Amino acid sequence: MQRTLAIIWFSRTGAAKALAEAAYQGALSAGGVLTHLVEASDANVDLMLETDGYIFACPENLAAIAGGMKEFFDSHYYPLLGRIEGRPYAAIIAAGSDGENARKQLERIATGWRLKRVMDSMIVNTQAQTAEEILAPKTIPQAQRDAAEDMGAALANGLEMGVF
Repeated sequence: MQRTLAIIWFSRTGAAKALAEAAYQGALSAGGVLTHLVEASDANVDLMLETDGYIFACPENLAAIAGGMKEFFDSHYYPLLGRIEGRPYAAIIAAGSDGENARKQLERIATGWRLKRVMDSMIVNTQAQTAEEILAPKTIPQAQRDAAEDMGAALANGLEMGVF
């Protein structure tokens, strides 16, 4: 049976979306795993139940997971509780200067679901500090997009080989 990977993302300024798209390309290049790239507002319980592994990509806003991704977790947490334990996941956080609080928050939610973190969460720091920089569309450097692509490929390969 073909394994599946869902890359669930939320983005306001394009940074997390670009990183999710890079992870998606990496997963596609690995081949052998059916991969879904899904905006958080379009994700549903059935998708989560039918998927073998996950990558969550979102920005940190005001030292927390951005609202759109938080809404995804809030609305799906209890319907999935006790139903997706042990599945592998990885996370990508786009941040202006830190990202640690969003990382901790996302990992804590995943721990509540009993998901298995299979690689270190990636924090991509955009250095946006002023209101104008924070609100501006973001361009992610190639090296960081490459790292997200590698994450997608590694998770897809691990799913395909049955490592996760």
